[in-house]
Amino acid sequence: MRDPYETLGVARTASAKDIKSAFRKLAKKYHPDQNPDDPQAKDRFNAANQAYEIVGDEKKRAAFDRGEIDAEGKPRFQGFEGAAQGDPFAAFRRGAGAGGAGARGQRFEFRAGGPDGAGFGADDIFSDLFGQAFSRGGAAGAAGAARGGRAADTAAGLDVTIEEAATGAHVSVTFPNGRKLAVKLPAYVEDGQTIRLKGQGENGGDALVKLRIRPHPRYRIEGRDLHVDLFVDLKDAVLGAKLPVETVKGRIAVSVPPWSGSDKVLRLKERGLPLKEGGIGDLYVHVRIMLPQEGREELEALMRRTAR
Repeated sequence: MRDPYETLGVARTASAKDIKSAFRKLAKKYHPDQNPDDPQAKDRFNAANQAYEIVGDEKKRAAFDRGEIDAEGKPRFQGFEGAAQGDPFAAFRRGAGAGGAGARGQRFEFRAGGPDGAGFGADDIFSDLFGQAFSRGGAAGAAGAARGGRAADTAAGLDVTIEEAATGAHVSVTFPNGRKLAVKLPAYVEDGQTIRLKGQGENGGDALVKLRIRPHPRYRIEGRDLHVDLFVDLKDAVLGAKLPVETVKGRIAVSVPPWSGSDKVLRLKERGLPLKEGGIGDLYVHVRIMLPQEGREELEALMRRTAR
């Protein structure tokens, strides 16, 4: 995938405001609703979305600039031999690094020369890679397997759509060994969340599935609310109209009031993502006025008469 800065057309030193502005221009230019006859528009829109997911987020941008994640937001696993072949755990299995566990089943203990000279163990590494759910059981499982204890946990990543995250859908996850497993998503799903499936890993261990919410060609996520653009003809913006809007739970008709400008926002309650404490976020519909492609001369004449 291309460098996100190049995709958005900004310099690495660009301010957050400039990055957001560049993204909005590209999103408007390549929005699928704006380009129904251009099959490449959706790909360009998705690429801009993905790039903004990285450099539009302060923490992810800093991690990308430091080389900790790639253009897709995935860890680079720097410093682990075998990572280039897609196997971040190869170093653990071989006992790489100072004090690493070998055939005798010693505890993994990698040392890194940080500012304070402190090292970090396998628990810390697994926690960094897969979150707290892994640190509570995954690392212990891997180390336990090396010592002849219970079976190691099996880790996998799963991309889900906003619609799937909003409805707790049934999805399928594929593990590194090619095995597939049907999964019922929990009611609350957030990007980067790890879910544990007890006994569903290899050799009776647990399966740890890290969820990633895909960038969407239509929706933008802000907290647990969703935002969507509604392109409205000038006539409908002036006179008002009932227009269809796609939501995560299906299409509904929305009333656009007369004299709605491009700053008009319509709120659809409980059409967003489920909240952690219960309830559902909202969907905000942003009116975007479209000028007509036909009758330009008549419209221009009307505007001139109005101006006089």
